[in-house]
Amino acid sequence: MEFMTRLGQGERMTDLCREYGISRKTGHKLKNRYEELGVTGLLDQSRAPKHVPHKTAPEVAELLIGERRRHPAWGPKKLKDVLEKRLGHALPSASTIGSILFREGLVERRAARRRYRSKPTQLSEALAPNDIWCVDYKGQFRLGDQSYCYPLTVTDQCSRYLLCCDGMPAIDEEQARASLATVFRSKGLPLMMRSDNGTPFASTGLKGLTKLSVFWLRLGIRLERTRPAHPQDNGRHERMHRTLKMSTTRPARSNLLQQQEAFDSFVHEFNHDRPHEALDMKRPAQLYMPSSRPYPEHLPEPDYRLCDDVIQVTSRGNIHLPRRSSLYLSTALAGQPIGIREEQDGRWLLCFIDIDLGHVDSANAFIPLAPPPATN
Repeated sequence: MEFMTRLGQGERMTDLCREYGISRKTGHKLKNRYEELGVTGLLDQSRAPKHVPHKTAPEVAELLIGERRRHPAWGPKKLKDVLEKRLGHALPSASTIGSILFREGLVERRAARRRYRSKPTQLSEALAPNDIWCVDYKGQFRLGDQSYCYPLTVTDQCSRYLLCCDGMPAIDEEQARASLATVFRSKGLPLMMRSDNGTPFASTGLKGLTKLSVFWLRLGIRLERTRPAHPQDNGRHERMHRTLKMSTTRPARSNLLQQQEAFDSFVHEFNHDRPHEALDMKRPAQLYMPSSRPYPEHLPEPDYRLCDDVIQVTSRGNIHLPRRSSLYLSTALAGQPIGIREEQDGRWLLCFIDIDLGHVDSANAFIPLAPPPATN
């Protein structure tokens, strides 16, 4: 103010600037701001640029925000890919889109966490569609009518294609078989089915077999089971479950019928609309194709040409060998034909398809073979 007062009294700009230790450019700048803004013009001003040439246009930000509200589970990369294809021109970077969504409160910053260092496993790797299908039940949740829903899901491990998402009132082996049979008729048969060790895919009984896994074996589908308490062994499928839960269960629908409608909409969006970063932003439907192995309406008979005889398991899971008493095997094999072959030591080997079940010794005792260890 002293500078401005003396300048206003007629003193020279050059002399005042030399006295106050500032350049004449700064002196003229202060004079102009004082004349335009008054005393407030002498305060420190913001150095932020008044014009940002690359700032995202408000209408683009509104478009991104609206798309995020329609798809709460989609991140910046997916929104960018989908909208660029729809609009036909480039959008801001994914990091810029993330900042826009953060300012609107549509995303939350995650706390830094220790990165998991994966370890190699002996699980098979799918090189083409239908090499491996992954099956599991998504954890149950309560519907609006207070009943429970248990979604049964099946994905193709190679293409991430979601083959099935059926809401069920309970975990039921017969319902699971009927649901999977529908998928088999539509898409054909995979080479291998990967599951965890829970019901109805596996059991603690003979060789871990269940009626459902026996059904798969009769169709020529090999079994692969993950390690207990290691969901990362089926990480792709578990990641899909996370998106499924976020998109269809928050909130849950009023009843099972409405919930299934939400599942059906999610399946179409997941396969045809939602880009996948692991697939170079392609959609699963762009990579998946039905299997060349058709589903037979009548189960093929097992090939027991290397066995001495074929016997039928009773409805209670027993077998009757000549001149021996009844032996219990497993209700999972009820009604199934099994092969028997005499070994050199006099014992009889029992097998189902290509799985050796155990031996019957001279004392008419059935000695099951140890189940194979979980894949690790």
